[in-house]
Amino acid sequence: MYNSTQDFLDRAIITEGTVVDLIRSQSEDSDTYAPFVKFRTKNGEIAEFVSSTGGGPNRYSIGEVVSVVYLEDSIEKAEINDTFSLWGGVMILAGIGSVFFLIGLSIILFGASKNKKVKYLKEKGTPVVAKFQSVEVNRRIEFNGKNPYQICAQWRNPSTSQLHIFNSDNIWFDPTNHIDREEITVLIEEGNPSKYHVDISFLPKVAS
Repeated sequence: MYNSTQDFLDRAIITEGTVVDLIRSQSEDSDTYAPFVKFRTKNGEIAEFVSSTGGGPNRYSIGEVVSVVYLEDSIEKAEINDTFSLWGGVMILAGIGSVFFLIGLSIILFGASKNKKVKYLKEKGTPVVAKFQSVEVNRRIEFNGKNPYQICAQWRNPSTSQLHIFNSDNIWFDPTNHIDREEITVLIEEGNPSKYHVDISFLPKVAS
């Protein structure tokens, strides 16, 4: 779309036109008004077009003189010579693309950070033995209509007598029938049990 618009501008002729009417378009949320413009080509012909972009009723007024760009061999492709009329589609798509890019990037960075934390805890974490409590459905996450499961375990810190609750990473199958133990190993950061990793390596791997 960017290349198409740029090619159009490279070949376009600039002139002046007059807004002779505002074409109303109705939607459920609001009404938009697209300017209907007449202009004279360099050959003296009278041409007209409805702008591809609209806006509020006060954006343009009838009788207003506007800058127009058109192609000599395709007068019907004329457009008002302003930023939004020419580049609005590009800016909207770029904005949407940026949102998806940032979402994807945040997922990648979150996964990388999490993998780094797990690797650190596996190498330098302190193993503690927590008591298995339950298998819970993590309803905060949903994918294709399904929620993952988490193994919940508890450990009482002998140094502080505080009870710590640990939740495993998300598991995309019900692990209930595969838990054959009452105690589960949890790797914690020394002096900071809030940073932990529940060892669920004893669970079977899902076939790909």
